[in-house]
Amino acid sequence: MPLFPTERSVRTTPEGLLWEPSDRWVRGRKGEVTVVDSKHPVLVWEPDVPVPCYSFPREEVRTDLLQQARNPTPGRHTGSQIFYDLLAGGEVLENAAWTFPAADLAGHISFEWFWRRGSGLDHWYEEEEEIFIHPRDPHKRVDALPSSRHVRVEIDGTVVADTRRPVLLFETGLPTRYYLPREDVRLDLFEPTDHSTGCPYKGTAEYWTWRGEGEVPRNILWSYPDPLAPAAAVKGLLAFYNEAVDITLDGERLQRPRTPFSDTLTPSRTR
Repeated sequence: MPLFPTERSVRTTPEGLLWEPSDRWVRGRKGEVTVVDSKHPVLVWEPDVPVPCYSFPREEVRTDLLQQARNPTPGRHTGSQIFYDLLAGGEVLENAAWTFPAADLAGHISFEWFWRRGSGLDHWYEEEEEIFIHPRDPHKRVDALPSSRHVRVEIDGTVVADTRRPVLLFETGLPTRYYLPREDVRLDLFEPTDHSTGCPYKGTAEYWTWRGEGEVPRNILWSYPDPLAPAAAVKGLLAFYNEAVDITLDGERLQRPRTPFSDTLTPSRTR
């Protein structure tokens, strides 16, 4: 039965890949060189990878800038791929592109994103909007909702935040994040760092580290000073990693969640 235009068709390959055609116009650049200009991209999800990548028809890729990789990296992606080095802007970017072995994706090429891997194409656009880190997942939602719930945050028994005017950020696949007004956070107990991260849904975050005693991960506190539209309500507010602090919500102590971030939150020091 044919699908209606508003329905989505996610397909599975024998290799365990999920893929879905996209209607978005996608372009990828290395510096000033446009390497990809595609109106027929495909979103691909690899097993155990929580975010998708794009794969593009060869005819919409500057294949003249690709050469078979001199030092391929088998195992980085699903299946026995062919890897390519990219020659652009006077640079050779090793393993910047690859193909999946799936028959469904024959004739398609995928690329690394610089801000995710530290190599690959460094500017990506969906229509006329620049996007970062990885493609946005059409099956993922980000909702930032003002609330009057009572949120209290403790670190090693010290109350570091207490508010009844949080913004709750609900993001598919992650625990609820509690964004708090600065006036309701003991920011004097933290010091700013030069760490930053990017998110295709929220923007670029700045971070603070705990100044007190105890084994507390660095960069435990963050804020989006200029968030993207889906998260505009959290502008300038502060959030903690639920994975490493104690949060009490309306009088109920929440269990610390286990997430992909848990293993990266290693204690910084003990005083």
